[in-house]
Amino acid sequence: MNTPAAPSSTLNKNLLILHFTVFIWGFTGILGKLITVTAVNLVWYRVIIALVTLFLYFVISKQYFKVNQSTFLKLFFTGALVGGHWILFFHAIKVSTVSVTLVCLSSITLFTAILEPIINKKPISRMEILSGILIISGIVLIFKFETHYTKGIILALSSALAASLFSIVNSRQAKTKLKASIIGFYELLGAFVWITLYMLATNTVTDIPVPKMADMGYLLLLGTICTSLAYVAGVSVMSELSAFKVALITNLEPVYGIIMAFLFFGDMHTMSTGFWIGAAIILSTIFLYPVARKQVSRYKTGKPGRTNSLGQIH
Repeated sequence: MNTPAAPSSTLNKNLLILHFTVFIWGFTGILGKLITVTAVNLVWYRVIIALVTLFLYFVISKQYFKVNQSTFLKLFFTGALVGGHWILFFHAIKVSTVSVTLVCLSSITLFTAILEPIINKKPISRMEILSGILIISGIVLIFKFETHYTKGIILALSSALAASLFSIVNSRQAKTKLKASIIGFYELLGAFVWITLYMLATNTVTDIPVPKMADMGYLLLLGTICTSLAYVAGVSVMSELSAFKVALITNLEPVYGIIMAFLFFGDMHTMSTGFWIGAAIILSTIFLYPVARKQVSRYKTGKPGRTNSLGQIH
């Protein structure tokens, strides 16, 4: 049985929130390049700042945030995916470029198109696979990979895989009665513990550097706006949007991030024709997917579909 469709205004609101969140996520790559500490230390500081921010929010708003043991364990272990995704993401940026990392991150769509049906025991949608393949085609056109970026490419693709799994798992959590801020808090707590355990296992926990003044400013921005606010906002929309739809819109992150990377680091004039063609393929896939899905649904049911102003099906 299909879940009743949400009102058009609610879907529009969730889509706008998600697009704004993805825009903020696009900025994280810039901060990752600017911050000089290692990827593991960067994520460790990021999680701590985000946790403190959310805890202060709970205290100030007097919000009850305790959960039962079963829920805690689910969120705690999901935090491992969060921490792994971020470490792989920032490490990829450190060893390659923001552009390479972000375009490879777009493969989250293809991973989700394959993994979500398997995990949720549903038929694999040919349309979603096709959309994923088109995204990959856009990636190839956006950036001509070079051999010395091989490590960055592997790390970024691994980050996309972790993000895909996280998106699928979290789409279930978001459909519970728990508030997004509570889900985010315990997942970030899990990420902090797992990262700390990794640092203990690799004997790097005693080597955590004190951030420079500039790094501290960037870390505060990353931990508050780009993590606490964006993380909670991203989780909140998952109660209405499927994991694949979230992944599809998330593919705007490379476009936002690459444009900002050129703006911040110069070289805007070096954007190739391949970039614009690839970006056009990605954007077209994202915005035309709902239209194509509507036509397929209309063909199968013989009934006219209905879309809202952003093209989502109800």
